[in-house]
Amino acid sequence: MLPLRKLGSQGLEVSAIGLGCMGMSTSYGHADEAESIATLHHALDHGVTLFDTAAIYGPYANEELLGRALKDRREKAIVATKFGYDIVDGRFAGLNGKPDNIRMAVEGSLRRLQTDHIDLFYQHRIDPNVPIEEVAGAVGDLVREGKVRFLGLSEAGVANIRRAHKTFPVSAVQSEYSLWERSLESEIIPALRELDIGLVPYSPLGRGFLTGAVKRAEDYPATDFRHGDPRFQGENFDANVRAAQVIQDIAAEHGAKAGQVAIAWLLHKGEDIVPIPGTKRRSYLQDNIDAARLRLDPGEVARLDEALDPSRVSGPRYTEANMALIDR
Repeated sequence: MLPLRKLGSQGLEVSAIGLGCMGMSTSYGHADEAESIATLHHALDHGVTLFDTAAIYGPYANEELLGRALKDRREKAIVATKFGYDIVDGRFAGLNGKPDNIRMAVEGSLRRLQTDHIDLFYQHRIDPNVPIEEVAGAVGDLVREGKVRFLGLSEAGVANIRRAHKTFPVSAVQSEYSLWERSLESEIIPALRELDIGLVPYSPLGRGFLTGAVKRAEDYPATDFRHGDPRFQGENFDANVRAAQVIQDIAAEHGAKAGQVAIAWLLHKGEDIVPIPGTKRRSYLQDNIDAARLRLDPGEVARLDEALDPSRVSGPRYTEANMALIDR
């Protein structure tokens, strides 16, 4: 079973490794509901308690899937979902952090998840047109009403984290953080630790790149997110394969898998960090869970830090359009 970790100081406690559910419904190939539900049940049976979804995944399909899978097991799960946008004709139509939209969003998520409360409710992306104090205040009202338990922010910058936390306590910030995406280390992680806010890294395996089982962007179908990922393209791909070789070297020394080393590195970075590797297959899920038993010594952590220093990772983590939504 997985050990537990605390996110924030408001009482949220979750498994040391969670499960990112997005790929079960969108962005990473064909959806297989039967295997996805089996994977969700396997996670519960093996100590995973944190399940991460969002209204935009599908859209709506991922929340609905999670609702069906957890219907008779809801008390065992910590469910995190996200709000903060307009969805028109099944597509993202812009950011919307207005309080009335937040209230509408929570009702939709509760219905799709077949539950009476959401454990962790994240603003998915910061809306620059709505003061963060209004967002935090609106979620605070939902907490007092019992519809939400804890407030989270996703891809928020330091200024908005501080302002939100002053209005209503933030328990967790979700951002991309991994061996090949370390932009949080200079300012955001120190601020989170000062404020006692937990960190939930998504894409801890670099969208699969850090497992070593990767292809070039053009070898993925157009429906796969990696088809347009700059780090999987051309010379970026070649440079990143070279940089990531150290992960496979250390994995071989431990008789482990590369992805397990990448997750173990994150777990070694602090007890306030809970990665949520995404998968839709039981075999990969079990590999991720087993990463919690892998112990890296300080020398190995230093080797990983040096080999995948940000200066050695080639290409931006997102396209220009997606980077424009990141609050930094």
